[in-house]
This record gives sequence, C-alpha cells and structure tokens, in this order.
Amino acid sequence: MHDFRKLNIWNDAMDLAVRVYQLTNELPPEEIYNLSHQIKKSVVSIPSNIAEGAGRNSDSEFNQFLGFATGSSYELETQVLLSERLNFLRSEDVNPVIEELHSLQKRIYNFKKFIKK
Repeated sequence: MHDFRKLNIWNDAMDLAVRVYQLTNELPPEEIYNLSHQIKKSVVSIPSNIAEGAGRNSDSEFNQFLGFATGSSYELETQVLLSERLNFLRSEDVNPVIEELHSLQKRIYNFKKFIKK
C-alpha cells in the first residue's frame, strides 16, 4: 500500500484537475451537461484511479489502476482537443493543458515501469 498523497503524479493530477475545471468555465452553457460534464469526469478519474490503486494490496493491482488513470488522461485529451476544434476553447488555453497532460502521461508510464520491478 502506498500513501497516494505523497505521490508527485497524484499531486500533479490534482493540480491538473483544478486547472481543467477552470477551463471548462469557458465552454458554452449548452455544453454543461455534455462535453463539460465528460471533461470533468475524465480529469477527476485520473487522480482518483491513482489514489484507488495506491490503496490496493499489491503493486500489480496498483499498476492496473495506473493504466486506468492513463486511459482517462487520453480520454481527457480527446475531449479538450474536440472542444478546441469546435471553437469552444482557444488554442492558447488548450495548449498548456495538453503539455501538462503529456508530461503527466509520461510520468505515470515511468512510474508504472518502476513499480513493476
């Protein structure tokens, strides 16, 4: 069992969630129950899966939940990019979030390799 609050990837995923929640305020009101909801669900899923995996009984189970977190991060990336293509979000707002997300994806992947050993 790991203390998820001490994991940099969890803390960074929490920071990303706050940033993305703020970004969804830019979406049109008619998207509040559609794209906005999906984006929020995806971004919350990232640190949630890291935390849930950290509480599991084995590193193998933890690795599985890190995979779920990674999947949620790609889902989030798709939704944010779709919001940009639909001109709901501006590139200058989306690009830093995507960069932060890519960094987090890489670090989750590296952490998965680390706990597999």
